[in-house]
Amino acid sequence: MTSANLPIMPAVFEPPPEAEAFFATCLGLLAESQIPFLLSGTYAVSAYTGIVRPTKDLDVFCKAGDYPKILAYFQARGYATEVEDERWIAKVRQDKLFFDVIFNMSNATMPVTDDWFTGDEKIEVYGVEAKITPPTELVWSKMFIQDRYRYDGADVAHVILRQRDAIDWIRLLRYMEPYWEVLLIHLLNFRFIYPTERDAVPRWVMEELTGRLAAQVSLPPARVKVCRGRLFSPRDYVIDITEWGFADVVGKGLEERHDPIP
Repeated sequence: MTSANLPIMPAVFEPPPEAEAFFATCLGLLAESQIPFLLSGTYAVSAYTGIVRPTKDLDVFCKAGDYPKILAYFQARGYATEVEDERWIAKVRQDKLFFDVIFNMSNATMPVTDDWFTGDEKIEVYGVEAKITPPTELVWSKMFIQDRYRYDGADVAHVILRQRDAIDWIRLLRYMEPYWEVLLIHLLNFRFIYPTERDAVPRWVMEELTGRLAAQVSLPPARVKVCRGRLFSPRDYVIDITEWGFADVVGKGLEERHDPIP
């Protein structure tokens, strides 16, 4: 399946009837608002891979400048709104029902930008046609979801397998420039999972990343001890910051000396 031939989403996600009505109404209102938005999460993964799994969520992605407009639009129509975390997520509520409005990833390193809206991939959900996150951005958005409670590496592998020709590898490498090792980890994982499908990843991508690794291994370690684990999981690496002297992703940490101390 290519991204040019996406399905109407089947009614296999089986939300409760009241949730289905809520989602259908909200998607209709989002379409009427003409504020740019994308569906992501399970809906996008299913459209690109054919994998169907239960979900009770509706993840609506938008740019940071548009999320207040979406909240205001729904608030004016009687819905409750909540900014859960100004760094990445808000919610639209009606009693116990809600949908997420996401404008960045939870580690605040992957904001939704105009690049996310350049594709034309669309699906029909609950009778409403909506754009979905392009394959490149979908892969990018899932690479850092790695903790003891949730790991999206299988989604990354499946989207690469099924959408190899639709992924913009130049753009993906640009997104992952500061975190190229994470990209390499996922691509090595893909090669291990699908040894007969290794050519799904362009050779030049692997050569570029392994060339960086070869250059890096002979370099001395940095003087400041940094733990970037909280980009994967904010809870699993707390002890590294609070007790073991590592700097968080931002902020000052202990300087580690590599020269003899007189």
